[in-house]
Amino acid sequence: MSLLGACTDNITDINFSPKTADNVPGPTLFSNAEKNLSDIMTTPSVNSNVFRLLSQQWTETTYTDESRYNLSTRNIPQNFWDPFYRDILRDLQESQRITTEDKSITDENIRKNRLAIIDVLQVYSYSVLVNTYGDVPYTKALDYTNLHPTYDNAASIYSDLITRLDADLTAMTTTTTSFGSADLIYAGSVTKWKKFAASLKLRLGMTLADVDPAKSKTVVESAVASGLLASNADNALFKYLSTTPNTNPVWVNLVQSGRQDFVVANTLVNIMKGVSDPRIPLYFTTDQTGTGYSGGIYGTSNNYGKFSKPSAKITDPTAVGDLLDYSEVEFYLAEAVERGMNVGGTAETHYNNAITASIVYWGGTAADAATYLANPNVAYTTAPGSYKQKIGTQKWIALFNRGHEAWVEYRRFDAPQFNSVAKPLGDFPSRFTYPVGEQNLNTANFNSAATGEATGSDVVTNKVFWDKF
Repeated sequence: MSLLGACTDNITDINFSPKTADNVPGPTLFSNAEKNLSDIMTTPSVNSNVFRLLSQQWTETTYTDESRYNLSTRNIPQNFWDPFYRDILRDLQESQRITTEDKSITDENIRKNRLAIIDVLQVYSYSVLVNTYGDVPYTKALDYTNLHPTYDNAASIYSDLITRLDADLTAMTTTTTSFGSADLIYAGSVTKWKKFAASLKLRLGMTLADVDPAKSKTVVESAVASGLLASNADNALFKYLSTTPNTNPVWVNLVQSGRQDFVVANTLVNIMKGVSDPRIPLYFTTDQTGTGYSGGIYGTSNNYGKFSKPSAKITDPTAVGDLLDYSEVEFYLAEAVERGMNVGGTAETHYNNAITASIVYWGGTAADAATYLANPNVAYTTAPGSYKQKIGTQKWIALFNRGHEAWVEYRRFDAPQFNSVAKPLGDFPSRFTYPVGEQNLNTANFNSAATGEATGSDVVTNKVFWDKF
């Protein structure tokens, strides 16, 4: 992007921003929203995305505030909130408006496909916001005429998001195209977007399982009937490039920056070593011995050179951003079977499919997966604990490098057992507090949300509506 400057003789011209989207094509805005979404979900920057730390997959070396549960120093809640409303949802809204009005689109099925796919990414984005904060601005959030949007009830938002996905699934026609090469995730494949939408619906439905079992069952069974991600070939991956500014944010923050802020956490390394997980060399570098693997002590300062770091597969500039994948879907189905939902198959089969998909995705083999699944501490029928502990632990391992979803699933399953922090600076965050900007600029609505029935008060210990245990 280039920035151009010029003088003006007409002072009223300053009322018009040179960066407005009036002349930007709808597909370009969609591409930009995809990249912005992948960036914020993928970055390991402690200024905005600390979920790899909160899920105890990584830990810090020198600056330990975040792994000791202090999120206020860097204004992290604000820095995660802003990209969604400013850079993702706004771009999607503008892409939606332009697509609706674009007279050059002569095939109405193409228009419908584009609008449905835009909406699916809006649903995804709002679901992340709800899962992070609880009640958030929704119905009035993108109203240009309203600078002080009210907050919607989180459970009501979830219900509406599911309704929207139903409409999107109905609207998409797989016999025509959508965005083509402007779609940086699925290259315009409507078939794959339909699978993504159904799988996102599955995610939302399963997230409701503890708070509304009946609705969860209905949503999940409907999602399965719509056709889910069926293999790793369907994974929703954003492909980064080898040249800046389109490189993977992990490479930017860990390699290009030259910083040595993170090592992998002993929580994850020790659990994986305990079951001889074949993904260990795929996830981590060796430690200072050159042959072994060890994690830094979670929540304390750690010697960068001593411990294992994220592997070269993760720190490569072209490493992909993963928004939703087949392994995740199969774990949901294993859980659904255990909860008495009619999704086909057995919990063990889906559990095995999920683990195998994860191992193969990371570069292992089906034979590696079979050996791993034969381990009595991994095999579904003999692994210790309840189904929640078995599925929760293995899903948490499979969600390595997907910190936000790992944090969400830990809150749902309360598994595995996390390490305690020796000198915490706060409580474990069950949610983010609202941004300071909302307190200062949207004060009345912030106060209403912070003291409302759904939230109780704006503290990290109050759980999001679906987190019942």
